[in-house]
Amino acid sequence: MFAWIRSALFLGFGFPAAALAALTVVLLFWAPHSWQWAVVNGFCKMMLWVGKVLCGMEVVVEGKENLPDTPSVIMIKHTTTLETYGHVPMFPITTWVVKRELLWVPFVGWAFALVIRPIAINRKAGRSAVKQVIEQGKKKLAAGTWVTIFPEGTRVNPGETRKYGVSGAALAQEAGVPIVPVAHNAGDFWRRREFTKRPGLIRFCIGPPISAAGRPPKETNLIVQDWIEGKMREISNRYTND
Repeated sequence: MFAWIRSALFLGFGFPAAALAALTVVLLFWAPHSWQWAVVNGFCKMMLWVGKVLCGMEVVVEGKENLPDTPSVIMIKHTTTLETYGHVPMFPITTWVVKRELLWVPFVGWAFALVIRPIAINRKAGRSAVKQVIEQGKKKLAAGTWVTIFPEGTRVNPGETRKYGVSGAALAQEAGVPIVPVAHNAGDFWRRREFTKRPGLIRFCIGPPISAAGRPPKETNLIVQDWIEGKMREISNRYTND
């Protein structure tokens, strides 16, 4: 019962806060991008803090020493909502590969477009979507912006995985940059489509950079997936937190 109440308070705070942050960003359409990013980064940090205070979800980051000094492709496990905002303060300014429908949401979508400046794709476009990610992603990386990709394309439950999309590996190969794999156990405490948030230690594990040079993107993809899913098996506590 108490967990349900804490979760309700968390969401009751989060939705208005997100709306306010989105409105602030939209009103700052004229300002430097760094100002808009500061608003979103501050919102994400605040939500991590509120999640810890209200729901007991304490987030720690492991492997910061693995971060390259130059813009790279981030490939992160996608199990819940927390990693979408939770990873933002952990990295330099990033853009995301997202489905284009996200940008159609009033205010939130507009603010997202202003701040994240995403690579918005049509998932049904197949090879043309991959080509779009490569073309736009190379420009983003060259301009100093990191590229975040959720390779499974949608959230999956802890202990499950899907085929990783090839666009991240293809982009890394074409741009000559490494891939930074990220695993986490956030889904153990904030389940997909579940209202209640459970207390516990959420570990974001940043792996060693993986080179995409000298091999087909599909092969690189398998290496990335093997690291992420292997780390997931190592850190997941889902059976002891049910």
